[in-house]
Amino acid sequence: MSEYQNPDLTMLGSSKVPVPDSPAEATLECFPNRNPGRAYEIEFSTQEFTSLCPVTGQPDYAEIYIRYIPGDRCIESKSLKLYLASFRNEASFAEDVTNRILNDLVKVCEPIEMTVRAEFTPRGGIAVHVEASHLE
Repeated sequence: MSEYQNPDLTMLGSSKVPVPDSPAEATLECFPNRNPGRAYEIEFSTQEFTSLCPVTGQPDYAEIYIRYIPGDRCIESKSLKLYLASFRNEASFAEDVTNRILNDLVKVCEPIEMTVRAEFTPRGGIAVHVEASHLE
């Protein structure tokens, strides 16, 4: 086994992993940080985030930015992609979605610092941008 292979990463390299029906059913996977003594940033972003308005049931679209300084673990990107896609059927306000993503990611990877920013597409002429942060 290569030094980079990790048997705990079940989604990476598999084309048969379905999108979970909800964030509660999603699995976020991590791998060991090979540079735990260095304060460096990792940033993920997607323009394909969708959730549902809890009042109208209409889709809400957002760009999501996740920036963090890892502790002992780093987030594996394919599991993150599937986790974020699982919000497509989740009815929740932008503020709750953003804080839920932050809480779930902090719980699984225990970063030194993390910020999640969600820039929701305007509805009714008003855009909503939410930023939530965690400091160790």
